Amino acid sequence: MAVLWLCDRSTVNDSSSDTMPKVGNESNNLEPLQFSLVTIEAATNNFSDDKCLLGRGGFGRVYKGILSNGQEIAVKRLSKCSGQGAEEFKNEILLIAKLQHRNLVALLGFCIEEQEKIIIYEYVPNKSLDYFLFGSIEGKVLSWMERCKIIGGVARGIHHLHEYSRLKIIHRDLKPSNILLDDEMNPKISDFGLAKMVAINSQEGSTNRIVGTYGYMSPEYAMYGQYSEKSDVFSFGVIILEIISGKKNTSRQNESQYVDGLLSYAWKQWKEEKLLEILDLNIKEFGSYNEVIRCIHIGLLCVQENPDSRPTMATVVSYLSNDSIQLPLPREPAFFLHDGMEPRTSASKESASTVQVSMSEFFPR
Repeated sequence: MAVLWLCDRSTVNDSSSDTMPKVGNESNNLEPLQFSLVTIEAATNNFSDDKCLLGRGGFGRVYKGILSNGQEIAVKRLSKCSGQGAEEFKNEILLIAKLQHRNLVALLGFCIEEQEKIIIYEYVPNKSLDYFLFGSIEGKVLSWMERCKIIGGVARGIHHLHEYSRLKIIHRDLKPSNILLDDEMNPKISDFGLAKMVAINSQEGSTNRIVGTYGYMSPEYAMYGQYSEKSDVFSFGVIILEIISGKKNTSRQNESQYVDGLLSYAWKQWKEEKLLEILDLNIKEFGSYNEVIRCIHIGLLCVQENPDSRPTMATVVSYLSNDSIQLPLPREPAFFLHDGMEPRTSASKESASTVQVSMSEFFPR
């Protein structure tokens, strides 16, 4: 069954009220999507933890529900003391309501009633990607074909956000726990509570409040609050390398080769021409060596320190769909750790200690 998303491990809360572009009459756009609280309570057996709970985290809980017509839904019920305020709630609704793509989770409606803030999504029957990559060793091991399918689908979903919505949407919190998998293992990007809308011709934005998840934030964003589509590209590069290796970028496992982090390890293997050593040992069969190496190559291009050196998602999609395109050589990735040295690019310890971190717990059913 599904484990839906909330604010995942080490996700930083954002209480900023950065200005968003307005699109049309928002109240008129959202009115047809409004559900009554009575309807949601009936669908979730009055928010039964025993029968309907899918997951819970820093922002509240997610329940499986069944409407009177038999339709299955996922109900995200925000905690009354949640860090996600009215602006973030409105932000997520406005963003997802305007999005239509097979690799983006679909919003069905919302409810604001009796101090409740509830969002209703399509029900996705499988768990999130992080469960398959980092979950129980007794769980399903993703095949190489499934991993390629997920990489390609996530790339197309991000590309749609950047290029094909009415406004450019920068997600700002891309990570495996925010990628849901349907019954055919097609990926769907979720959780747009931290996303930002910018004008199509805008190159970047900035904020005084850093939001997102450590290990997936680009250096220019983590250090200076500067975000752009290249911030999402960086996060996507980290996700590619995690999908290929089955390891977290910031793994706590006692494996000497990953002590400096996955990006550091991947770069070392690139320089030593040992890229296949990155591949998850649990994968029994895979395509060609060239296919694996090309995916790792694309991942390294996405995590380069200089955002101008990273490809756009349109370019990434072309790289993934056409193996005849010659790839440029990557440069040293951001957060690369030289032997015996501190990270050359990272958020300061002082700033890291002042942010509020929200933890999630997931309960597969």
